[in-house]
Order: sequence, then structure tokens, then C-alpha cells
Amino acid sequence: MKTTMGWLCLAGMLVAGVAMARPEEPPAEPVPAHHVFTLKSSKLKETRRISVYTPPGYGETKGERYPVLYMPDGGLKEDFPHVATTVDTAIRAGEMRPLIVIGIENTERRRDMTGPTTVEEDRKIAPRVGGSAAFRAFIRHELMPYVRRHYRGTGETAIVGESLAGLFIVETFFLEPELFDTYLALSPSLWWNGGELVAKAGERLAARKSLSRALYLSSADEDNIVPEVARLGELLRAGAPAGLKWEVEPRPDLRHDNIYRASAPALLRKWFPPMKGEGKAKAGP
Repeated sequence: MKTTMGWLCLAGMLVAGVAMARPEEPPAEPVPAHHVFTLKSSKLKETRRISVYTPPGYGETKGERYPVLYMPDGGLKEDFPHVATTVDTAIRAGEMRPLIVIGIENTERRRDMTGPTTVEEDRKIAPRVGGSAAFRAFIRHELMPYVRRHYRGTGETAIVGESLAGLFIVETFFLEPELFDTYLALSPSLWWNGGELVAKAGERLAARKSLSRALYLSSADEDNIVPEVARLGELLRAGAPAGLKWEVEPRPDLRHDNIYRASAPALLRKWFPPMKGEGKAKAGP
């Protein structure tokens, strides 16, 4: 009995030793001051978690209003930390207009970011796909009204995202272009549904001659995205509405997995430059 107990104690000590020797979980990516709220959605039939960055001085300048930048993939373990850090750094350096960032954390990313598809291979990427209309309804009818009630926005809105989020952004631009003023899509997955968005882009552009919005597209070094982005660029050159400000930027120097972090700092500074007379923001929160 004593021998058995001795072996059990020794085994317990070894297990404890292994547990103590495990490396600590790496800290979360640094993120500027922000807060988080949850929003129950009838459109999505679930509760969504939203992260919010407000610019320096937001709490002190009670009457001032700011543009609002929305971002899918906007959870604290997703793209919100690096986008909020980019924005905060640029604002404090006087290189970008102060704005509010609204990060939408994912629950079922591939469901929310994709539209309907007739391509069988597309349906294999997740148990559920094709839910972009419901996700867009959530943004339009639930999230945006909440943000307007609780934050001091100017009414000017933008959206930024990469890959499937870029697909959602381009789809929204073509189907509901009035939802945002500025659309920034990095390496959008335009191969979805056999390239349907690009195939119909010409007729959709022709139907909106008075469209006054801003659209940015980029593509990294990837075979399944470069051709579709290039085709869309050709269609824009041939038939973009006169009021549309647009740019297509090939980035063969970047990969799909690094284009967001590598290009976002310059991109956001370019599309949201400081207004004339704006100096550096104060260093405090």
C-alpha cells in the first residue's frame, strides 16, 4: 500500500511539474483604449459582440462628431487591435482624420461574409454559407442605429476588410451602395460563386450613373484573386460612374496572409487624410 501511495505521489509531482513548466499563453495583442458591448440581433438570431475605439479627446470634446469606420473580423482576437492601433497612431501623429472604429466580432464568419452560390465547392468551406444578406440587415437595421444613438458620428461611414470580408464589402457596394460612403476591400475573394459579382459588375455600374461613393480594391500575390480584381478594374475604367472615386491597386509584393497588416497603415492615412487646419492630437486618452 505504501509503495502504491508513493508511486501515486511521485506521479502527481511529475504532472504538476509538467504543468508548471508549460509556457504561459502569449499576451493578447495590444489595443488602444476601447470598450465592448453586446447587441442582441433579431436579424441573425444571436447576440453579437462589438468593440469600439473612439479617437483621442472624444470624452472631452462633447460636441464634436466623427466619421465611423466599420470593420468585419473586428473581434479583439481578430483584426480590431491592429486596425485600432493604426488609426490611433495616425490620429495622434496628425496624419489622419479622427474617427470612430466599430469592430464586429465573428460568430460564423463564412456564413456572414458570403452570398448565395451555385458552386458546390464553395459550399464545402463551412457548414453554413450564403448569409451575407442577413449580416448586412443586421448592420443596417440594428448595429448602425445603435451606433447613431450612442456615439457622436457625422453620418459619414466607411467599411474595411480583407479576403471574405472584402468579398462582403464588394457585394455590399454593388447591392446596397448607399449603406457606406467609402468601401475598402483588400484581396476580396471575388472567386466566390464563379466570379458572379465581377460578371454582373458592368450592368450594375451602368444602372447607377449618379453613384457618388469611394471604392478601393487591392490584390496580393494569389492566383484565384488577382484575375478577378483586374477584371473588375477594367470594368471600372470602362464604365465607372462619374461621381465614383475608385482605385485598384495590385500588390504582388504581398501575400494573402499579410496584406491587411502591411497595407492598412498607408491605406487608412490615404483615404482619411487630416482636414485642413488639423494638428496633432493630444497624447492623453
